[in-house]
This record gives sequence, structure tokens and C-alpha cells, in this order.
Amino acid sequence: MDDYKLKTIEEGTTKIEFPEYEKVSSDAPVFYNPHMELNRDISILALQTYQKEHGKDINICDLFGGSGIRGIRYKNEINGVGDVSINDISELANEFEKHNVELNNLDNISIHNNDASIFLRLNRGEFDVIDIDPFGTPSPFLDSAGYCARRESLLCVTATDTSALCGTYKEPCIRKYNSKPYKSEYCHETGIRILVGFCALTLSKYAKCIEVLLSHSTEHYMRLYLKVKKGSKKSDKSLTNIGYISHCKECMYRECNKGLATAIPAFCPECGEKLIHAGPLWLGEIQNKEFISDMIDESKNKKLNSEKQLLKLLNACLIESESPATFYDVHSICRYLKISAPKLDLIFEKIIENGYEAEKTHFSPTGIKTNAPINEIKKILLKLNNG
Repeated sequence: MDDYKLKTIEEGTTKIEFPEYEKVSSDAPVFYNPHMELNRDISILALQTYQKEHGKDINICDLFGGSGIRGIRYKNEINGVGDVSINDISELANEFEKHNVELNNLDNISIHNNDASIFLRLNRGEFDVIDIDPFGTPSPFLDSAGYCARRESLLCVTATDTSALCGTYKEPCIRKYNSKPYKSEYCHETGIRILVGFCALTLSKYAKCIEVLLSHSTEHYMRLYLKVKKGSKKSDKSLTNIGYISHCKECMYRECNKGLATAIPAFCPECGEKLIHAGPLWLGEIQNKEFISDMIDESKNKKLNSEKQLLKLLNACLIESESPATFYDVHSICRYLKISAPKLDLIFEKIIENGYEAEKTHFSPTGIKTNAPINEIKKILLKLNNG
């Protein structure tokens, strides 16, 4: 530790020190990513909300400790936390984790030096919360998480390989998540649904299923908060949410079909063009209204540096919590129609006037979540454009 120039930062009410380095990368001597402070702030609210729901002390696993910031903040800033286990395969990271635990005068935090998957398998059923926040894909660790997770526990998953999940690179997504992506205007939502679907299918091997409490796509990463439930019948029922999204590149028609081995149409019913299919992926709900509402209420009790950005995101997720899968991008449709884009508020107003639902989405500032068919939206846009 004496060989490094140390940098001190403060998040929430927690202070940590780590080696100063020029660029955020996995090559850093001890990993700390300042761009993930929002992620950690949201996690504080999610875990506190979960703890209050259960009304008991919760034991937490921070699987990829790095500087220790995440696990230490959990112990320091969440009420009702029992034991926190911070794991990292790097011995140097372990040294800084121990140092930062002492810096914050905390007890009941243990530091572990293990391969992530082995650590989970050695501690089956020990944790109420498992937080998987790797540099890259969480895919290799989800099998062990599924094995380890206890009934009614909380599984938190981060993925930073968004280029694969969003379809920029198709083969890595197929290889890592056993799902075919498609790079459409709503590819970030498709990516979230691929990640949730992979988690559901992986946990089902252990007769476990998931309920999505919150999901969001922010900057360079995707994040899930999943409640784990147990039982073969529940798992079988949960897997009926797995299916495919079929998309027409020509007219922007899309449809969802549930079922892992379901029949999916080959051609667009609107224009006859060949459909492109994404999946298998999760077609069930990806936000939980009650849980997110409780998180927003909980924000009043915490000191969070990203509070303004955090509340904007959570309120957006709350608004879209009961909306259908996928969304329409106004600018994409207007480019197709070769018209200028009308004001968003007017479009929402007209869709609702015509008897359909219409909500904004956190995935895109120009996105509309609606049950209106594409042709109806095109008519509304053309009518508004003509005055």
C-alpha cells in the first residue's frame, strides 16, 4: 500500500482510499469506478427497502469488492445489516478493503480472497443479498448465484457489456447469454430483457424463479434487482414469461410472442417484409411499482450525492412500470415518414385521446411506451404534422 499515491473520496457518509490511476479499467491496481456512484446510491435505497420489507438484519455478499466501496457503504449506510462479506480475487484489493473498513470504524465485515463462483458455492444459502457487479459480463457467475441464492433473497446484477446485449456485436450475446439480440431503436430495453431472461433460465435449473423489482439501463451499464423465489411449479410458471420480439425493419411493426419453443411469424402482417427475431428474452414486467415507490420514499432518509439524477431515473421507471414491452422512438418514425417531429406532449395527448395508453420511458427521451399499433401512431404523427 505504501508504494501507491492514494486518493480519498467520499460517497454518501462513507470515505475510502485507493491507488490513484489515470483511466478506469480492469488494469487498475485496485478497482474503483467513480461513474458507478449512481449505481451504488440506487443500491443503497434498494437494499434498505428490501431490509424494511423483511424486518430483520440482512447478510450481504459483495462478490467483486475492488476498493471495498460497495460493501462498506452497505454496512455503513443501511440500517439493519448483519454481516457483510466482501470478496475479491486480488490480494492487493483485499489489503485496501481491510484498510477502508478500518477507515470507517466498522465491524462485522469479513474480507475474502476467492474466485467469485467458488466463493458463492462455498457459501450456499448464507446471504440475503448477493451483489454481482463485475467488470464486463455477469454471465459466468449467475449459475453459482442461482445455486447459492436462498428463498426470498435479493439478487443484484450489473452488466457492462452493453454492446453485446444491445446487438452491436451479435455473436458475443449468443455465446454469453444464449440469446439473439437485435440493434433496434429500443435495443437497450431488449438488452435488459435478454439479461433478465438469462437470469430466469439459469435459476430455473435450481427450481428457483425471479420477480423483477427494478431494472434500468444507464450510460454504459444495465442493472437488475431480482427477488428470488423457490419451487418447481413457481419456476415453471415464471418461464412462461420467456419469449421473442419480432421486428419489421421496413415499417417498424413489432410483436411479442411468449413461449421458449413457440411458433413465431416469418413475415410482417403489415407490409409483408421478413421479420427479424430477438430472443429468447423476458416478456414479463421489468419494474415493480410498489418497490420503486418505497425506494423513492426511502431517499428522504439517506445522504446521496446523486439524489437529483437518482430520483429522475426512479420516477421514470415508476411511470413505465405497467407499460407493455418495447417502445416507439418518435424521431425514427418521423424519419421513416419524412416529416418533422411534432412536440412530444402533443403526441402523448393524441394517443390517449384515441383510447390508447402512452407513457414516457427511461430508455429514451424520445421514446413512447404504448399499446397503440404502429399504423395508428403514424396516422397521429402525419395529422399533427399537417396541422
